[in-house]
Amino acid sequence: MVIALYLALSLRCWHGRLRPRAAVDGPAQLVIAYASQGGQAQDFAERSAAQLRDAGQQTLLLPLNALDPNHWAAPRILFVVSTYGEGEAPDNAARFEQRLAADGIHAQSLEYAVLAFGDRQYRDFCAFGRRLDERLRQLGGLPLFDRLEADRGDPGVLRHWQHQLAHLSGDSNFSDWLPAPYQIWRLTGRHCLNPGSSGAPVQLLTLAPPSEQTSWCAGDIVEVGPRHALARIEALLHDVGLDPHELFDGQSLAAQLSRRHLPATGDLHGLDAEALLALPPLPHREYSIASIPADGAVQLVVREAFQADGTPGLGSGWLCRYAAIGEEIDLRIRSNPAFHGPDAATPLILIGNGTGIAGLRAHLRERAAHPGSRNWLLFGERNAAHDFLFHEELAQWRESGHLQRLDLAFSRDQPEKRYVQHVLRDAADDLRHWVAQGAAIYVCGSLEGMGQEVQQILLGLLGQTRLEQLSEQGRYRRDLY
Repeated sequence: MVIALYLALSLRCWHGRLRPRAAVDGPAQLVIAYASQGGQAQDFAERSAAQLRDAGQQTLLLPLNALDPNHWAAPRILFVVSTYGEGEAPDNAARFEQRLAADGIHAQSLEYAVLAFGDRQYRDFCAFGRRLDERLRQLGGLPLFDRLEADRGDPGVLRHWQHQLAHLSGDSNFSDWLPAPYQIWRLTGRHCLNPGSSGAPVQLLTLAPPSEQTSWCAGDIVEVGPRHALARIEALLHDVGLDPHELFDGQSLAAQLSRRHLPATGDLHGLDAEALLALPPLPHREYSIASIPADGAVQLVVREAFQADGTPGLGSGWLCRYAAIGEEIDLRIRSNPAFHGPDAATPLILIGNGTGIAGLRAHLRERAAHPGSRNWLLFGERNAAHDFLFHEELAQWRESGHLQRLDLAFSRDQPEKRYVQHVLRDAADDLRHWVAQGAAIYVCGSLEGMGQEVQQILLGLLGQTRLEQLSEQGRYRRDLY
């Protein structure tokens, strides 16, 4: 009854304004369910729904109590929840939590994600969000990516949530709710890692920090502020009779506009400089760091992406094509403790594909400073001849023993495609043996496909209870995008 009422609504109230809801045909593809006592979680649930709807995703927004765990309202549900009092569920979620605890509830067909709000000053930080995530895992739900916890509305966590929403919708053309406070880095190197590949080029980018004191850990992420090609912006401004070199706050009009959303048509006619500078900034792009501070620079592994019309993607186009060597790059390092590595004595199983090698390589480089660590890498790409990323470095680590084991899957080197998840399945006995010896499992790479299938294989090999235990112990971590 409640769900039907929400489906019937054609207008959504957001921040005191009536916001038109995108038209949908048929059932929602995705539900965003919120649990909010003071309004913060509901606010960001509404923003999440708006971003997904603007991307063309059929999205239904509901308070958590309107969900029936006996009949999930959609195959994918995103939970945006706060914690109330002494670790309690907010009022608009308490009834749902009671129903979720009942016998006979199942969630095997459900894919979900949790954004939990809390305050680390309180003992029961994100307690309800954690209970919700744990219960859904127990019921067989498949987490799309690991739970995100926003301590007092941490802007970096919220930007990361937006980034994950963009991956789920397939549309990265959004506006940041909370812009990143960028620093100025400098692009010092760009090297293609897969020349001759049948896939898109993968570039190794090297960026010099603004100071020698800049530090990070393996597993951390950079947020990059992309830009349009300056030549294109200058041409557009010339076309409407504006001087692209006129200075505003010490920067040319073209440089300022290169960081901003352009009108959908790309037509600037009728807009003066003041109106152009009022356009919203471009959304950030996130990339796993492939290096460690001892390397003296941040390295990124970026695959060039292309839009439907064949033009380069916003983030990869800027980093891989438009930015000149020596150019300033707007960049911020975001700590990602959920993917920081275990101590060197803990055996480490690293699983990934494609550009996911970036985050895994950083862990291997970090652990190389501790001789004797046990490391096993399972990695997949297209063809061994062209797509064996970092092959010389990995071969050297295998020969030295830093990589105790290296398993590779090149999907197009045989008639029947073979992916990294198949290699993992075939190594079942060894995987169980490593886990029994205390190993941690880290997964980095694509959310759709690899990430989901690796999760399912691990469930089959280790069982639901064991995988939950590993997650609770910090021995099963994922960085998916």
